[in-house]
Amino acid sequence: MKKYIIIVSVVVLLFVTADFLWFRLGLYIDFSPDKEVTAFVKTDGEHIILNKDGTETDFFIKGVDIGSSLPGTWSTEYDIDEETYLRWFEEIQNMGANTIRIYSVYSESFYNAFYDYNKNNTDPLWLIQGTRIDDYTLNSRLSAVDDKFMGQLIDNSIIAVDVIHGRRKLTLSKKGVYGQGVYTKDVSPWVIGYIIGDNWDASTVAYTNQMHGHLDEWTSFDGEYMSAKKDSKPFEVVLAMVGNEVLEYESRKYKTQRLVAFSNYAITDPFEYSDEIKKYFAKVDGIDVENIICNDKVVSGHFASYHAYPYFPDYLRHYEDWSNLGVSSEDFTDENGVINTYRAYLTALEKHHSIPVVIAEFGTSTARTMSYQDVNTGRHAGSMTEKEQGEVLERCYYDIVASGAAGACVFSWHDEWCKRTWNTMHAVDLRRTAYWSDFQTGEQFFGLLTFDPGKEKTVCYVDGDVSEWTDEDVIVQGNIGLSVKYDEKFMYFLVKKDKLDFSKETLYIPLDVTPKSGSNYCENYGVKFDRNIDFLVVINGTDNSRMLVQERYDALRSTYSNIVYKFNTYQKERIPEINSPKFVPIELILEKVKFEDVFLGENFVMEMQAQGKEEVLAEWRKPITFETGKLLYGNANPESDDFNSIADFISSGDYIEIRIPWQMLNFSDPSRMEIHDDYYDGNFGIEYIGIDSIFAGVGMGGSRIPLEEVKLKGWGNKVTYHERLKDSYYVMQRLWKDDEQNEN
Repeated sequence: MKKYIIIVSVVVLLFVTADFLWFRLGLYIDFSPDKEVTAFVKTDGEHIILNKDGTETDFFIKGVDIGSSLPGTWSTEYDIDEETYLRWFEEIQNMGANTIRIYSVYSESFYNAFYDYNKNNTDPLWLIQGTRIDDYTLNSRLSAVDDKFMGQLIDNSIIAVDVIHGRRKLTLSKKGVYGQGVYTKDVSPWVIGYIIGDNWDASTVAYTNQMHGHLDEWTSFDGEYMSAKKDSKPFEVVLAMVGNEVLEYESRKYKTQRLVAFSNYAITDPFEYSDEIKKYFAKVDGIDVENIICNDKVVSGHFASYHAYPYFPDYLRHYEDWSNLGVSSEDFTDENGVINTYRAYLTALEKHHSIPVVIAEFGTSTARTMSYQDVNTGRHAGSMTEKEQGEVLERCYYDIVASGAAGACVFSWHDEWCKRTWNTMHAVDLRRTAYWSDFQTGEQFFGLLTFDPGKEKTVCYVDGDVSEWTDEDVIVQGNIGLSVKYDEKFMYFLVKKDKLDFSKETLYIPLDVTPKSGSNYCENYGVKFDRNIDFLVVINGTDNSRMLVQERYDALRSTYSNIVYKFNTYQKERIPEINSPKFVPIELILEKVKFEDVFLGENFVMEMQAQGKEEVLAEWRKPITFETGKLLYGNANPESDDFNSIADFISSGDYIEIRIPWQMLNFSDPSRMEIHDDYYDGNFGIEYIGIDSIFAGVGMGGSRIPLEEVKLKGWGNKVTYHERLKDSYYVMQRLWKDDEQNEN
């Protein structure tokens, strides 16, 4: 019996060891080193060639980028189930897309669903598999040659190779760079390539090149599969080494290859710009994959991958001589003098490369506010309806095709609540963004599919139909009444006034949010209230309605006073009074530094003053901001024929419906009902306090407007939502379906 137990124990130990080495570490023995390596996808010059059922055809990537989070989860949790993925795959293919792109190894549910969707599909979806390193390492003091950087990138890329071939077991990465599961489904027949890395930190690229550029070993690389030319930059050498490892590993272990690319974007593009452009945009270094070449053992190929948007960063807007980019401004100026700098930039990329160019990200946001402007063609980042988003995607797609690129991927398939944006992140608790939908944050709304609050329908649609409002919602009764609701995205208000004359009458909705400050008088409109208020909603017709904030509670001032107002608001003489009667527009910053500020400086100021051109000087000094407090009239019900996805209010008969995003009311985390504390009471910036109610009222001025209490209760981490395809989905569907008909 003892001998039997020993034998069983040894067998179990051997099994566990073999399982660990094979499925956890990816170790293997090449039993057939002479077996031919094959590839069903390859490059030919600037084209991607796909071999499907023995027939080689040019393949143009019409793709969609898929993120890894749902409302209430973080992208590092990879918590999306198979049923959801299967539904999405069908919707994506029905839109006319042929490819999906993911950013890292997702949970096993993704690959199981992808396998099940494709296994009996004569017209499968194709996949571009991404690999990356964690954000801390990417943005740390490390150079890319450090094993903690390059080693992690190689390891995570090798993991991706095993995962697509169905030979890995993973526990969730502590740093969130890959998911977890037992990966047993071989999806490699539908994986056309890898994109290694994400948007590289430009300072890391520059640091790597400066630290190692004087060493011969880091200025070239001669690998079995992939090499870096002589006099390459060290960061390019690192990429070539990683690509070589991936190609070698897959070739020897699986006897197959697929395309390899390295992520890139404008901040690290290969072009040389003027000193002014470099300084203004912090364009400190670049990556040129033309310096990376495939050797004879590569039967697949590589392509250049770029994230390219029309508004960020628009170098050519400030650049008169484009000749060193191989393009001319005259060639991209229409009959009205409008310059399409986006198409020009894409064309420059295509001309620069001898390998296929794929625009792996392009898109825009349907958030109600902007984060970047495209001054030439109006393709801004945000402040767009869902229909306008589709029109922008369509125009960008035409530009991409016209440039000669080999494909493009829309960013992105679905909205992600956990995302952040540079010009709103100061105003919210970044540890809690996954638990509410912040309509002010542009990065959350790039999707073709959105998530509206509510399990099946939203608690209120601002559409003029007031049937969803009940007596329980009423807080103010009388000739002018007010009702209030809220959900994970908005606070909703219903104003009822007998014999309302909307086009002629002005109504005021005062809101007391914080107990720390406020005023019982608004000098702007001469309106008084029975308690101190922080915000005033002014309904004054379809085109002149807005929300104002008491100047002490102005979040823009608290963070950007030096840039916007040209003074430090925390100096004693600049601190607004607690009960200041001045209310100001609610604005967001769009540019921290103007281009002219960097280069014209005091000499320009003196010259303008000497010439008496004070108006020119005032315009030059005017900061770039966006009045996000201005309210847009329209129907916000997705089921309506005149649906306007960014509408704020509407009037119907004696009623006015309004919705206000939480952030615009200075909520940093409505899921726990936390708001901004007093910026000046020892905080010197934005800190948070919890509340359990606000006060609201409605009136027309004259006498003091009374306010009543609105009780609030957060929802914590338990969010509700339902999916909805945006109008932009159907715009892209028409576009890509027309493409299919033309191809046939």
